[in-house]
Amino acid sequence: MKAFMATGLAALLVAASPAAKVDDLAWMAGQWSREEGGRWTEESWASPRGGTMLGHSRSGAGDKLREFEFLRIAADAEGVPTYYAQPGGRPPVAFRLAKREGTSATFENAAHDYPQRIAYVRDGDTLTATISAIDGSQAMGWTFQRR
Repeated sequence: MKAFMATGLAALLVAASPAAKVDDLAWMAGQWSREEGGRWTEESWASPRGGTMLGHSRSGAGDKLREFEFLRIAADAEGVPTYYAQPGGRPPVAFRLAKREGTSATFENAAHDYPQRIAYVRDGDTLTATISAIDGSQAMGWTFQRR
């Protein structure tokens, strides 16, 4: 009986939790960069406004741009914060927020080829971004410092 009550209470607490909003991801805002071995990557996120965060990333070596990507986080039709990635300016691919705790967020799209998961974790002036397959395999990560 105690186990049943505890399970019921836990379910009630989860159900009572407010739904995540784009504003909950404000901790991602800022200009972030990393440099290693002559290569550089920059990622910038604007603070949430109007239910949207806009961002972009670019990477290169020396004075040559190799890649760029337009980024956006906005609520989808069901109100779930969704990460829209447009590598090279191509049409957007949507990744829905799957998990959020404090200053970490994981977005997923199991139907996409790769990546299927995009995760961000902030610790002070460090932002780590990781992409992977849905099971966490084929992970690639970037550790940025606030500029």
